[in-house]
Amino acid sequence: MRRRLLVQVMAIAALPLFTAPAFTAGESGGNAGGSGGQTTTTCKKGEVWDKKKNKCVQPQYGMLDDDSIYEAGHDLAMAGRYDEAISVLTLAANKQDPRILNYLGYSHRHSGRVTVGLGYYEEALRIDPNYTLVREYLGEAHLQIGDLAGAQEQLKEIEKRTGTGSREYGMLSEQIDHFLRS
Repeated sequence: MRRRLLVQVMAIAALPLFTAPAFTAGESGGNAGGSGGQTTTTCKKGEVWDKKKNKCVQPQYGMLDDDSIYEAGHDLAMAGRYDEAISVLTLAANKQDPRILNYLGYSHRHSGRVTVGLGYYEEALRIDPNYTLVREYLGEAHLQIGDLAGAQEQLKEIEKRTGTGSREYGMLSEQIDHFLRS
């Protein structure tokens, strides 16, 4: 319990360090639009798909709506382009959108910044405690730091909200079983 509290405090303390866009030369983010991931399939690194212009463009704050930013960040994160996903997701106008926070957490976690990821997940759940995909990813993050009890707690929370038949429950349950076998 004490270790988990320490991790949560560290994660929340680190959160402000990653709220501004972090673009470097030739590195930014992407946008999928509603066309099934065009950022990751059509655009080159540093560009996003603008569904209004129907072409790839350089992303800038305010040029895309938050739904497009979410789609781009999601697609980039799922493609393993975590730093690009973070750069795009930080362009969101609504910094309290649980979907945005979730994929910021996911991207930071998969980039090796698990503690930062935990902070984003906790913030997303503070806003929407029923967002079970965040709970699945949070459980996986707990496993990454060796906190089996934290992962099991998230599994129970998912079960409370969706039962045992949901995708999120099955995925986290499988990860916990794998952790126990290792």
